[in-house]
Amino acid sequence: MSSGSNSLMWFRKGLRIHDNQALEYAANNSTHVYPVFVIDPHFMKPDPNAFSPGSNLAGLNRIRFLLESLVDLDSSLKKLGSRLLVLHGEPTDVLIRCLKEWDIKRLCFEYDTDPYYQALDRKVKNYASESGIEIFSPMSHTLFNPSEIIEKNGGKPPLSYLPFLKLAGEPDWSISSLSVIPPIGDLKNCEVSEVPTVKQLGYEDIHEEDPPLFKGGESEALRRLQESTNNKEWVANFERPKGDPSAFIKPSTTMLSPYLKFGCLSSRYFYHCIKEIQKEVKNHTSPPVSLIGQLIWRDFFYTVGFGTPNFDRMRGNAICRQIPWNDDDELLAAWRDARTGFPWIDAIMVQLRKWGWIHQLARHSVACFLTRGDLFVHWEKGRDVFDRLLIDSDWAINNGNWLWVSCSSFFYQYKRIHSPISFGKTYDPTGTYIRHFLPVLKDMPNEYIYEPWKAPLSIQQKAKCIIGKDYPKPVICHDDASKECKRKLAAAFKLNKKLNGVVSDEDMKELRRKLAEDQGEGTDSGRLKQKLI
Repeated sequence: MSSGSNSLMWFRKGLRIHDNQALEYAANNSTHVYPVFVIDPHFMKPDPNAFSPGSNLAGLNRIRFLLESLVDLDSSLKKLGSRLLVLHGEPTDVLIRCLKEWDIKRLCFEYDTDPYYQALDRKVKNYASESGIEIFSPMSHTLFNPSEIIEKNGGKPPLSYLPFLKLAGEPDWSISSLSVIPPIGDLKNCEVSEVPTVKQLGYEDIHEEDPPLFKGGESEALRRLQESTNNKEWVANFERPKGDPSAFIKPSTTMLSPYLKFGCLSSRYFYHCIKEIQKEVKNHTSPPVSLIGQLIWRDFFYTVGFGTPNFDRMRGNAICRQIPWNDDDELLAAWRDARTGFPWIDAIMVQLRKWGWIHQLARHSVACFLTRGDLFVHWEKGRDVFDRLLIDSDWAINNGNWLWVSCSSFFYQYKRIHSPISFGKTYDPTGTYIRHFLPVLKDMPNEYIYEPWKAPLSIQQKAKCIIGKDYPKPVICHDDASKECKRKLAAAFKLNKKLNGVVSDEDMKELRRKLAEDQGEGTDSGRLKQKLI
């Protein structure tokens, strides 16, 4: 391709200047570069019927973070002599119109493995190919190319970490850099705008009691990266799953996940920085528990998600165990809205709704409670709540973690349950975390902060918190519910093993019938729910 042509740089994730292969390619081979982001109503249009402020699919915290990231990207582009061109509408329609209007000869965008973007990309690629437009779509959101890993593994993704690690080996790439971008050409009839505010999108900018935990954008991502890597000993000795899920004033993690999700921070650049520190600090942790190991876990889930049809559901998913989950919207709503009556669980769900982020072990606690630990509600329903409320929600990782924690795939030790009472006590015996996010319990004595229903009425009155009035009674008896969950999972695991994972609707119906028959009177989930402590 000779110089003097027009390129369109389509931003979706990869909202950064540093280590952006697609942007670098566009800049080095064109006379004019059009940097474009499309406001997709699918994700951005307010949904008045949703359970929290936001669109049909994304909560307001994530939408606000994305807009802040776009403002920062626009600022960075302006420093390089360009700007971000924001357009509104269905992305493929908008892109195809721009390709025509601007006489684009080269279309550049970061490859995305998410099914939604795969569908968009096919339509845009088809048009571009038919029109003789060059397409440059590098795999730069992950450390490795999922397609290559799958090919090395005989056409299927590896389903456990160590085989994945062996197949992946060491990454083979260099960090790209950029110092100037060619100017934007004639915009013609395409209507472009500045980055909109949440108000301009139709939202009320809700005032929160706690200041936002995250500010979107590459500049903030690089600042936090610098801050995290200043303590080289901490980076070198990082070991998951260690960490305190109740630490909220200074969380015990890098807090970089939202920036990786949106590509404000290159995972490859992050990997490079950690490797440089490990050269200096010889004694360091190793995968899977190290920080490098966490980035590889991210690639693992991306690869499995990319190579597994119907990865985001139970039915039709070859790697997912078929389990007769309860379809109980009442219990789901109690969990989602922090009304379970278990302070540790409810405090986590309040933090999730307010901050759009919770510690990984906190995620495990509430996901286990909803699914295999207590309520036996389908993991897909919990996944949807997380997908809406988490700023860092990532299709592959969110689905992978819910499959894991619910013992639907990857993990099989269903008898290992995170207690909604004792697990939190281990980290925060005085309940500081609970008192912050559930102020109704702030005066409850330490002795009862995790089990307030056990407090005598006189203690409840003194704490100005009457259980059943000011704070809910528990929706289930944990001991009974967890035993029931284990019974159902044992039967489901047995059936899945017997049928080699090929469980039909009729098989599932028969399993439900048998479980109900064996259960006896008075102990089904509906009655368990009524059996308040």
